[in-house]
Amino acid sequence: TDMLIFQSDGQLIAASADAPAEIRTQQESVREGWLCLPVTEGRTYLGCVAVPDPLLNTYSRMRKQLLLTASAVCGFVFLLLVGIGLYLRRRIVKPFCNMQRFAVRIAQGDLDDPLLMEQDNLFGSFTESFDIMREALRESRGREAALKQREKELAASLSHDIKTPVTGIRLICELLAVRTDDPYLRGKISDIDRKAEQIHVLADDLLTASLNELGEMQLHCQDSPSSVVQTLLKEHDSRGLVRAEAIPECLICADTGRLSQVIGNIISNSYKYAGTPIDVHYAFSGGYLAMEIADHGSGISEEELTHITEKYYRGKSNSAGKDGSGLGLYIANELMQRMGGMLKCESRGGFSVTLLIPLSR
Repeated sequence: TDMLIFQSDGQLIAASADAPAEIRTQQESVREGWLCLPVTEGRTYLGCVAVPDPLLNTYSRMRKQLLLTASAVCGFVFLLLVGIGLYLRRRIVKPFCNMQRFAVRIAQGDLDDPLLMEQDNLFGSFTESFDIMREALRESRGREAALKQREKELAASLSHDIKTPVTGIRLICELLAVRTDDPYLRGKISDIDRKAEQIHVLADDLLTASLNELGEMQLHCQDSPSSVVQTLLKEHDSRGLVRAEAIPECLICADTGRLSQVIGNIISNSYKYAGTPIDVHYAFSGGYLAMEIADHGSGISEEELTHITEKYYRGKSNSAGKDGSGLGLYIANELMQRMGGMLKCESRGGFSVTLLIPLSR
C-alpha cells in the first residue's frame, strides 16, 4: 500500500516504495487527495501518515471509464450521422441536383443529353419520366423544325412561281396600253399594271426572305459605276416623283440586282404611304456613297422608327387601309448588310432612308 510519513512540520520523512516521488510535503499530499492520519503521543502532535483516498481512486476510475464510454458513443453517433448524410446525399440530394441541372439544360434548349439514372435511385421512375419528356420535346422540336423548313421551301417556291405569270400580266398590260386610245381603258390597264407590280414586289420580298431563312440567298457584289444607281432610280420611278441630284462619279461595290430591289422597295413604300415627290441626295461618308431617299409625307413616330426594319412590322400611323406585308424595309436592310453596307431610317419632315453603299476598294 502506498504510504507517506510526514513529521510535525509537514516535511516528508519516509515513503513506501510505490509512493509518488513528486509529493514532498503534507500540503502537497492533501492537494493530491490523500488522507492524512495524525500520529500523536499524548497531546503531542508527532506527525501524520498519508494514504491514498480509496473513494477518490474509485471516482477517478469511474470518471475515466465514463469519459471513454462517452467518447466512444459520440464517435459512433458522429460516424452514424456522417453515414446518414452521405446516404441522403447520394440517394436524395444528388438526384435532385441532377434533375435541377437537367431542368436548366432543358430551359436552355439542350435536349440531346439524357438524364443519367442510377440503379438504386429512389426517384428512378420520377427521373425516367423527366427523360421521357426530354425525348418527346426533342422529337417535337425536330418535327417543328422540319415543318418550318418545308414552309420556307414552299414559300420560296410559290413566290418564285408567281413571278412568271405576273410578268406576263405586266407585258400584256403594256401591249394593251399601246393598242388602245380609250382613256377609260388606259386607266383600268394602268390600275391592273400597278397591282401586278405590287404582286411582283411582294413575290420578290417573299422569295428573298425565304432564301435568307433557308441560308441560300446569294449575292454577287462587283464594281460598277455610280451611274448605275441613277438608272435603277429611273426604272422604279413609274410615277415620275423622284427628283435626284447629280450623282458623284465613283465606283461602287454592290450586287446591282439586289440594290435594284432595295431601291424599288423604298420607292414603292413612298408611293404607297406618302405619295409626295421624292428627293434623292448623295454624299461621301467614309468608305461609302451615302444615298438619301426622302419623301415629304407625314413620317412615323420615334417608337415606330426603332422597329421599322423588323420582319413583318408595319407602322400603325399610316398603314391603315394600305396593302403590305411588312417585308420591304426588312429585306432592304438585310440586303444592304449582306452587301457590306448599311441602311438608316429617319423621320424629319417626312420619312427618309439613307443607303450607305460600299465604295470599290
